[in-house]
Amino acid sequence: MNQTQSLMLRLFYGGSLVTRILIGIVAGAALAVLAPAAAGSAGLLGSLFVGALKAVAPVLVFVLVMSSIANHKKGEQTSIKPILYLYLLGTFAAALTAVLMSFIFPTELVLASHGGEASPPEGIGEVLRTLVFNIVDNPVNALLTGNFIGVLAWAVGLGLAFHHAGDSTKTLLNDLSVGVSAIVKFVIRLAPVGIFGLVAETIASTGFEALWGYAHLLGVLLGAMLIIALVVNPLLVYLKIRRNPYPLVLQCLRESGVTAFFTRSSAANIPVNMELCKKLKLHEDTYSVSIPLGATINMGGAAITITVLTLAAVHTLGIEVDIMTALLLSVVAAVSACGASGVAGGSLLLIPLACSLFGIPNDIAMQVVAVGFIIGVLQDSAETGLNSSTDVLFTAAACMADENKN
Repeated sequence: MNQTQSLMLRLFYGGSLVTRILIGIVAGAALAVLAPAAAGSAGLLGSLFVGALKAVAPVLVFVLVMSSIANHKKGEQTSIKPILYLYLLGTFAAALTAVLMSFIFPTELVLASHGGEASPPEGIGEVLRTLVFNIVDNPVNALLTGNFIGVLAWAVGLGLAFHHAGDSTKTLLNDLSVGVSAIVKFVIRLAPVGIFGLVAETIASTGFEALWGYAHLLGVLLGAMLIIALVVNPLLVYLKIRRNPYPLVLQCLRESGVTAFFTRSSAANIPVNMELCKKLKLHEDTYSVSIPLGATINMGGAAITITVLTLAAVHTLGIEVDIMTALLLSVVAAVSACGASGVAGGSLLLIPLACSLFGIPNDIAMQVVAVGFIIGVLQDSAETGLNSSTDVLFTAAACMADENKN
């Protein structure tokens, strides 16, 4: 018992956050191997941590965005437009990379007879319609359900309204944002303990035996994500800041990607990203908007998942694909990924939409979705790590590019 307490104290207080997270990962894996029953109970720590992140994230976004816009001074520059361009370009590049990887390393699946009970969207129009209606959601409902598009819309609207308010009101909003940020800092301190629980429960309950049958598919997925994380994204950042991008790339992967890998939720990782942006000394008026926006529309990892699994179904069924259709798939996957939910497994239900381009029946497409859930232990974790770390990376690149101009 004393050893367990000592470990918890080291995870909470000792060393840097990244070091403590690494200790949590190793300790969680060791507990799962040595005491699987105890590891299952430790999963409660992980669930509490993810629950705390999801609880605080909508409030943080709402208060911080509203306060930043209300207190924005005339003449101060933000970089939202170039960040938006980077988000869209990065997502399309991810889909295109996934197409190329799928043609170079074609994958065939052994499809089961079950596909799950979830209901995928019927077309790209439904995805866009959902996005539009999320904007006009009731603000209370948006906060309760974690609808970040709705939260962002109301925060921007109220921020613009309070921009013309008196100094006392603006001071109150600023103090409120400081208070919420303090709560967020406390929650982030729990990350090593939460990740300890998540790792212990995941390895104890699933292991990695189920993944070996899909090793080729996982290889293509993870390979495409690595190319985006270590080649394509650094290239985009270099074109923006005109200097070695890798120190920034590796810092974002280390301090944002690792946490997102285990929480498996872009939305839950928003507080972590906000803290990292503050550490990088980025412009608060910029990152307070770009980070929650990125958690909704910057979905390069999701675009890769949709594309690779769709083309795996295509190759399995022996369907011929020409270059134009492949390009169209890249566009559809990129647009669909922007509508993917910012929670675990959010991209998988958009696979049937992409499969419909090739006339693949919905029952077969849902079997592919089932395969996605089987490999989700690694696929969804890596996807979220890529998505979330890229939010900070592109925000930092745009802010640094602005500083270079000035």
